[in-house]
Amino acid sequence: MARRQQFLLFAVAALASLASGSAAAADKPAACATPEHHQLDFWRGDWDSHDVDAGGKINARCRVQAILGGCVIHELYEQTDGLVGESFSLYDAARGVWHQSWVTNGGQLIEVEGKLANGKMVLEGDMHGKGGKVTRIHAVWYPQDGGVRETATTSSDGGKTWQPLYDILFEPHKP
Repeated sequence: MARRQQFLLFAVAALASLASGSAAAADKPAACATPEHHQLDFWRGDWDSHDVDAGGKINARCRVQAILGGCVIHELYEQTDGLVGESFSLYDAARGVWHQSWVTNGGQLIEVEGKLANGKMVLEGDMHGKGGKVTRIHAVWYPQDGGVRETATTSSDGGKTWQPLYDILFEPHKP
């Protein structure tokens, strides 16, 4: 009987220890729970996209979701012409900036960084092209009419002049 009592006491102590450990873990805030980590949440969703000046003709499907415990926004972008791209966006709390890496099935890599300003996510960086050509890109995302608008301009002269690259509207996907 003494052995059974010892086992029960051990079991109760072990459960109490687990419960207090779980409570401590539940009290600990998630790593990416700050408001800054959620500034790009407006982009999350299942979207059809089209060029604004193309009369609404859908040219891609885009799925944007939070991954890795809500720390990263992942985009899967699939154009109707076969181009596929993925981006990974995250708020770098150590530096206080948003960072995005974009890669495609054509071997393209674009890295941009920036901040939320006046309700718009504004990111800028360099695109490296063939022959070592470097083009500056300035991209902006913002909510618009139940969707998200993304515009981009480029500069090949270090930011002195800018040319439109694209103007895309993401609208909720219709099956």
